[in-house]
Amino acid sequence: MKIAIEQAKKAKELKEIPVGAVMVSAKSKQVLSTGHNTVYKDRDPTAHAEINIIRKTSKTLGTTKLDMCDMYVTLEPCAMCAAAISLARIKRVFFGAYDVKGGGVEHGVRFFSAEMCLYAPEVFGGLMEIECRSMLEAFFSELRKPFGYSDRP
Repeated sequence: MKIAIEQAKKAKELKEIPVGAVMVSAKSKQVLSTGHNTVYKDRDPTAHAEINIIRKTSKTLGTTKLDMCDMYVTLEPCAMCAAAISLARIKRVFFGAYDVKGGGVEHGVRFFSAEMCLYAPEVFGGLMEIECRSMLEAFFSELRKPFGYSDRP
């Protein structure tokens, strides 16, 4: 998760929403790919950290089935990313901060529990949650300042 947090910091430097992710071998724990949000840089609404590392890992390993991989991500995946995780057959997903508004795993559509979901990974939420959540809160607090919303909880 520490590597995912470092990736989130890189996203913040690029003025992207600070979400980072890392894909590791489930067996050896070797890092296979790292990434972060690049939505604004790439002008691509699908360029979430999770999608970016799924693409990188699939290319590196030469396969679309990543059932030998674990994903670590600093924020609960959204519904789009949860669907991509399911399609890629990722073995386990570990995430930091819960996302009450946009999450698609423990909140919102709860994709992995939906009837349409053909494969659900093991999911572990709340890893280094305070650090992951604090980074996101600070980022959005800074964004609100010019609009006079900096004192909002």
